Formats: sequence, C-alpha cells, structure tokens
Amino acid sequence: MRDLLLGYGIFAMYYVIVINSIYLAILLFSFKRIGRIIKGTVFSKYQSLAGSKHVPPISILVPAYNEELTVKENVRCLLALHYPEFEVIVVNDGSSDETLNVLIDEFKLEYKKPTMVKNTVKTANVRGVYYNPDFPNLYIVDKENGGKADSLNAGINVSNYPLISSIDADSLLEKDALIRIARKYMENPEESVAIGGNVRIANGCRIENGMVKKVNLPKKLLPMFQTVEYLKAFLGGRIGWSEINGLIIVSGAFGVFKKEYVIKVGGYRGGYPGEDMNIIIKLHRYMLDNKLPYKIDFCPDAVCWTQAPDSFKILGSQRKRWGRGNLKNMIEEGMYMLFRPKYKVMGWLTVPYNIIFETLSPYFRITGLLALIGYSLLDMSGWKIMAVFALINVLYGSLLGLGSLLLEEMAFQRYPRIRDYFKMFFFTVLMFFGYRQLGILWRFLGQIDFMRKNNSWGTMTRTSWNEDENKSA
Repeated sequence: MRDLLLGYGIFAMYYVIVINSIYLAILLFSFKRIGRIIKGTVFSKYQSLAGSKHVPPISILVPAYNEELTVKENVRCLLALHYPEFEVIVVNDGSSDETLNVLIDEFKLEYKKPTMVKNTVKTANVRGVYYNPDFPNLYIVDKENGGKADSLNAGINVSNYPLISSIDADSLLEKDALIRIARKYMENPEESVAIGGNVRIANGCRIENGMVKKVNLPKKLLPMFQTVEYLKAFLGGRIGWSEINGLIIVSGAFGVFKKEYVIKVGGYRGGYPGEDMNIIIKLHRYMLDNKLPYKIDFCPDAVCWTQAPDSFKILGSQRKRWGRGNLKNMIEEGMYMLFRPKYKVMGWLTVPYNIIFETLSPYFRITGLLALIGYSLLDMSGWKIMAVFALINVLYGSLLGLGSLLLEEMAFQRYPRIRDYFKMFFFTVLMFFGYRQLGILWRFLGQIDFMRKNNSWGTMTRTSWNEDENKSA
C-alpha cells in the first residue's frame, strides 16, 4: 500500500506540473496576442463598417425555451445593433411559459404558414413563423420542443444569409459586438469558419432597454465566482488557444459561423448538451479531413453579457450538464482525433489536454483526496508538507488568475473602479477553497448522469433584467 501511495504521489506531482505548465503556456500565448488586439482596437476604423455595403450580412439565431422574463429585452438589444444588414430569428422551442405570447404582443406579430422554412437540416416540426413588416428583419419561429441544437437547426432552415450567429436568449450583445466580430471575419474571410465572442457576467450591471448601461460586479457570491472564472477562461484561455488554432469551443452564448460548413457537418447535434463544443470539433475534423485551410478564432472585444446562475441548485445543474456534454463529445469525436498526425494541434494537444485535464480531472482529484487520507493514516507525510504543497498550488493558480485580470486591464477595461480588480483577485484566491472542489464534484455527477442515460436539461430559472437592474441601481 505504501508503494502504491508513493507512486501515486509522484504521478500527482507530475500531473500538477504539466497542467500548470500548459496553463502558463496558453496564458503566454494570450499575452503574445494581446498587443495585436490592443492595436486593432485603437487603430481600427471598425465603426465605419457599420454603414459599409462590404460587410457580410448575418442571420442571428436565438433559441428560446421558457425565456419570458428576458427574451423581450434580448430581442430589443439585437434589433438595435450597429450593423448594416442582418436578421434576427428567434426560435421558440415549444416553451411552456409565455415566451411566444410576450414576443407576439411586444412586436405585434402575425402568424404565417411555415412556407419559408427550408429542409436543409432535419428538425422537429415547425408550427409556424410570425412576422411584422414594421420589423422587417425579425422572424419568430414556433416549433415543437426538440432542444437547443434542434432550435439552432430550425433557425438555419429559415435563415437567408451566408453567416449565422448563435445567441442565447438570456444574453445581451453590446451594440458594436457584431461589427467587431465581422471585422475579424473580414481580415480572413476565406479561412474563417467560426469566431467566438467574449462572454461576461451581467449580474449586478444596470440594464436599460436591453443594453448594459453601467458595469458593476455581482453582489452575490456565486455570480462573483463565475465572473473571475469567465475572465480566466475567455481571456487567459481562449485567446491563447485560438492563437495556435486549437480552440475546442465557441460559446453557445455568442458565436459567428459560416453557414455552409455548419450544414456540411450535419448541423448542430441534438440529444445531449454540449452542442457548442460538438460543432467546433466537427468543423476542425471536416476541414482537416478535407485538407482545407481554415481558422477557428476568438474575438475578445466582441462582448456578450449573460445572466449567471445565483443559486447552488441552478449552478450545479448547469455544471453537471456541461460535464455530460464534455464526456459525450470526447467519446464521440475526441477519441477519433486523439494522437492522429493529420489532426495537428487538435490531435496532439487540444484533445489530449481536454481528455486528461478536463474529462478525467474529477477522477484524479477524487483519488488524490483519497491518497491524502491514506498518507495521513499511514503517517507517510506530515501536515506541513501537504500544507506547503497545497499553498504552492493556490499561489500558482492565483498568479494565473492575476494574469487574466492583467489582460483585462491592459486591453478592455470594462470594470471602471480599481477596487473591482482587488475584489476579483480576492475571489480568484477564494475560489480554491470550496468553489473549485464543488465544480469537480458537479462534473463527476454529470458524468454519472451520462452513464445512467439521464439527459434532462436540469433546473434553470431566469431573472428579469429589470429586476436585476433595480437591485443594482
């Protein structure tokens, strides 16, 4: 037993060294790219593109299920975007609340038979399309419940433009977000097949007429943790991964895609969560299988604001759902690409990283905890040594989090007060004492749900933007 525990301790030491080294390398790639991002933000005349006929038109797809509290503000926000030519297609996925009626009443929509719906991608039955000539670029699709992926596919069947953008119904885009992402696309239109936007937490912000008017940090504990978590994932992670064309996910909350390639890979995968990761893996695989030059990119200055879960029940449900989606994607797509030379960065770095340090992480963490108990029972390690090891991990992780905060301050400065950065750094450290462990547990339980074939979406309760505004005023 002692030899087994000793061997595991050596393995755990190398595991920690490797994962932190990868984190550091990706963060350094992010810093390498941030200079170009700052120059692009300062010197680019992207605002002038808002009136240019050369900007490609975009179809914005908004899947909506029981979103009566937020969908009205979301659609208002989208219709007010600074963009030359676009259409907003809201897909009501058989909501059991008043989502559809809220939209009909707000925009005075009239029922149309679904004659304009193409059969490009198979979906659940479409019951009708609602339209009002006074809002010529707004369509509301009413369909039977089929899930988020099915709703996106239905939106594709209605869309008229070569680019599609997926937006969550509980999210709000900044007015120039779409034009910023279009500028990124126009830099390399032949190779750009997908571009992700930056997702930030809106809890605590002041919202007026579907727009974020004043940026504040959340007042509640869980949204605050998620604020620093998102900063680290998007700024410290996705900037770096996109630099080496190894991005494995474009957030379902906000992304832009070439429609022809989404159709070529069969559209979005239904039946399980994780459709945002699945579509990106399939695009990587299709382009590499066919030896086509391509880029899956990330645009950090194109910002989407989203509501974060503010209760343990809802957050746990979300994270278990993510865990199920991650495991299914690795089994279905990732294992096929693993260590195969033709898949380049995806096969040799992105997928192995995801399997070892994301999918299998709960098992290493749980066995690590059991090993610590074994060390204590067998008196193999003093508490001082374990405390020092834990402290080093916390300090290293906190430094990586600090790097993300530095990227935020250097390039974007969305948070106006210096005390906001001190508060975010405090929560960056605090999340190591309970929050991260909960995340591991939820991911593990999500994988158990996958093995039990439990595919329920879980609990998700929306809060009215106006209610959140009143709280933060």
